[in-house]
Amino acid sequence: MNYTITYYNERVKQQVMALPAGILADYIHLTDLMQYHGANLHMPHSLELRPKGKEGIGRAFYCTQIGQAIVILHSLVKKTNTTPAADLQLARKRLKEVNHS
Repeated sequence: MNYTITYYNERVKQQVMALPAGILADYIHLTDLMQYHGANLHMPHSLELRPKGKEGIGRAFYCTQIGQAIVILHSLVKKTNTTPAADLQLARKRLKEVNHS
C-alpha cells in the first residue's frame, strides 16, 4: 500500500462507516484500490467515489494532500439523481480548508 486514507474529521469517518452495507462494501473496495493506485481512479471516480449497493448509490468526496494521504471530505447516500448543492458546497469548503492547512 502506497497511499493512506484519512478523514476530514471523526464525524465524516462515522458517516462513511454508517453507509448501508452494500454501499459501504463498494466504498471499501474503491478505497482499497486507492491505497494501491492513488486517487487517480479515472471517471467516474474522479474527486468523488461512487459506491453502489442494493440500497442505492452513495458519494464520498475526497482530495489528495501533499504526500501520499487521501482525505475523505464528505459522504452521503443519494436520494435523487443529482447531488444536493449543500453537500457539494460542504465538500468544496472542506477542500479549501484542507488545502490551506
